[in-house]
Amino acid sequence: MIKTAVILAAGLGSRLRPYTDNHPKGFVKIYNEVPSLIELSIQALQQNGITNIIIGTGYRSNFYEDLADKLSGVTCVYSPNYKTTGSFATLMQVQPHIKDQDILLLESDLLYDYNGIRELIWHKEPNIILASDPTHSNDEVYIEVSSSNRLMKLSKDITEVTKSYGELVGITKLSSKLLEDMYNIYTNDIVCQQWDYEDALVALKDKNIYIHKIPNYTWCEIDNEEHLMFARQTIFPRLQLLNQLLKREILLNPGPATTTLSVKYAQIQPDICPREEAFGDVMQFVADELTTIVANNEDYATVLLPGSGTAAVESILTSVLNINDHLLIVHNGAYGKRMQEICDTYEINYTMFNSSYTEALDYADLRNFMENNKHITHLAIVQNETTTGLLNDLNIVGEICNQYDITFIVDAMSSYAALPIDMPNQNIHFLAASSNKNIQGMAGISFVIANTKKLLKCRDHKRKSYYLDLYAQYDYFTKTGQSRFTPPVQTFYALKQAIVDAKIEGINNRYKRYSESWIVLIEGLKDLNLQWVIPLEHQSKIITAIYEPHFKDYDFTTMHDELFAKGFTIYPGKVGNLNTFRIANIGDINKNDMQNFIIALKEYFKKISE
Repeated sequence: MIKTAVILAAGLGSRLRPYTDNHPKGFVKIYNEVPSLIELSIQALQQNGITNIIIGTGYRSNFYEDLADKLSGVTCVYSPNYKTTGSFATLMQVQPHIKDQDILLLESDLLYDYNGIRELIWHKEPNIILASDPTHSNDEVYIEVSSSNRLMKLSKDITEVTKSYGELVGITKLSSKLLEDMYNIYTNDIVCQQWDYEDALVALKDKNIYIHKIPNYTWCEIDNEEHLMFARQTIFPRLQLLNQLLKREILLNPGPATTTLSVKYAQIQPDICPREEAFGDVMQFVADELTTIVANNEDYATVLLPGSGTAAVESILTSVLNINDHLLIVHNGAYGKRMQEICDTYEINYTMFNSSYTEALDYADLRNFMENNKHITHLAIVQNETTTGLLNDLNIVGEICNQYDITFIVDAMSSYAALPIDMPNQNIHFLAASSNKNIQGMAGISFVIANTKKLLKCRDHKRKSYYLDLYAQYDYFTKTGQSRFTPPVQTFYALKQAIVDAKIEGINNRYKRYSESWIVLIEGLKDLNLQWVIPLEHQSKIITAIYEPHFKDYDFTTMHDELFAKGFTIYPGKVGNLNTFRIANIGDINKNDMQNFIIALKEYFKKISE
């Protein structure tokens, strides 16, 4: 994780006179009672785990030096030629102090949403420029990108870019290797010493510098009096509101999950009728991309449904099973039991294959059962039982279904977009998931990814549900590009952004991140002598059921409330008569968040054991 940041603060600030007559631009205040821009940035960096902050100074450097003397982890490096050189020279003055370190690079005259820093720190790309939508500030730096969102050009003249993808914010993540390349340019070409740091980035565009754009990102540069008035009237009030509304909570419940800033912001869209073609394009993008995570768009299709994940499961069971079909439900958790309850509601023929909630499924026993029950036409299973985190092996069950020519239905609610799923190779015909777990969108959309040949066979089935008719929803969307019923519009925009985020991170990288948090959790539970329900070798590393301790003063509600007050949300257990609670490690969280949770958990147990 990045621990060092460099703030470029050497400039004269001449366009902001008279505000900068007596102090540098970084010491401008939005209001007298509010900390200066530089102090706000330092607070933002420290809140995001940055422990080493270097300020590149020049004009009125004594202000920064006095500030650094008062603050831990802040130092200054003076750029002696700041009057005649650009920001690149200031950065290169700092270079000897940051060798072999990845850094965040910031300009000193920014007012911005702190959450943007976090997104860069934890982004998988080593070199990233933060970008925004158009600001209309009359001082924009436009960005041209390649088809893979890599830097091509930066220019204040929009006619010099083929197409503007976004605007430069002034916050960048740089790897030590790219900094070394920048230093080599600087020392080998005297002309470069007059550059701004942006010029060096463009010169090194072949190093695959990624552009990360956050839709509707709240920020501004304060370079003249007009900018300062805009900051006072618009940006600062908006940031105050966002700080209240978008306070980051660590959701350790098994969904909805903690979302990224970009997903939250993506919901801020102009009002649009969902029957418009432009919104149909959003839904088509979502449907196609959700399919590609586990299958292909030639043989499979995603059917989008407003509602929670249960809506998708209910849609499959009520649409796919015809009157003479017979379903086998593998039941080793509460969500297998829920499928039984759905079947009872609609009088669907089914048999339960009951297995322990706390032990691995006996696949040999399942195979024998299928051999002796040839009337079974469909099999349904939950891949990752959200009750406990027990993982069922889709490869084995899919092979059994293929052997007996069984239609294979998978509830992948808490596994989709994290655990590896390959519908064609695992012989999966229908898969249910939702927008608010590992795909890291907002709650409100469920979806079914279906083998289209199997889906088309549902056309002639007797309809059991009007709203949840899977084929009708698919057919209507295919013909019109619209949803049969009013969809949650803003939630679709959030899901679109969540898909973009998932593709950037990569599903394998996402599961690796989840697994790192899970390891921290397990080690913390060991320290507390708390025992998990499922043997480690059968855990999904996504959800962990934990036995409640036997402390006299232990109370789940009290523990929940104390942790909630510290920003952590946990969930009660659901394992029959066992006393358990659950911790999920999905969503936009990382091992540092889990480490902080363990600290808070230890504090609670220390208090009740004294």
